[in-house]
Amino acid sequence: MSASISRKLLAETLGTALLLAVVIGSGIMGERLAGGNVAIALLANTLATVGGLYILIEVFGPVSGAHFNPAVSLAMAIRGELPRSLLPSYVLAQLLGAMLGAWLAHAMFDLAILQFSGKTRTGTGQWIAEAVATFGLLLVILRAPPGRVAAMVAAYIGAAYWFTASTSFANPAAAFGRMFSDSFAGIAPSSVPGFVLAQLLGAALALLANRLLGSSNSNAPAEPSAKPSDSSPSLHA
Repeated sequence: MSASISRKLLAETLGTALLLAVVIGSGIMGERLAGGNVAIALLANTLATVGGLYILIEVFGPVSGAHFNPAVSLAMAIRGELPRSLLPSYVLAQLLGAMLGAWLAHAMFDLAILQFSGKTRTGTGQWIAEAVATFGLLLVILRAPPGRVAAMVAAYIGAAYWFTASTSFANPAAAFGRMFSDSFAGIAPSSVPGFVLAQLLGAALALLANRLLGSSNSNAPAEPSAKPSDSSPSLHA
């Protein structure tokens, strides 16, 4: 494996781990401080995720494209902007990072490291919400003007936390990582397959919609600084 590929995979692992640590850790902190007010806990979770996501895309985008999300990596591979030979490695790095991020959050808050969520998230409304969340995320990535991907992705995810019934996972790696946390941000393992299928459907519809809409202002999802990585920002949680 070349040094360049190793750096990309390290960036995807670290970035996804830190993203999940932000999402899960802020959920734990928000729930502890909100005094039982779920809206306040969700608001704290949202604000931390928006800020963390923006920073992580800016930091890791020039190295790996800052996907942190198998649905994004798959879309980029289909578009020829990520070598298809790298897709399995990207996905494995993202899944590993997501699990490690959950464990890191637990360690920071003195919780049991190894746990599984008991929070069931299922039903037609939740699945539609995940398809919508992922559709919007991919469309933003594909059509955001150069230099504005990080801000627009973070802003969209922040909005989607509140307008989707599922609070917008929009990311198979996030669903995978969050099943290892029986916390505010967790999801029961039995609920993960439905979320992942809905997310992949949303990503496929976004690719179709982008093609039907034609060229955008950016004409490419990658920020200029990220182009040498042959991939493009970014992801979610």
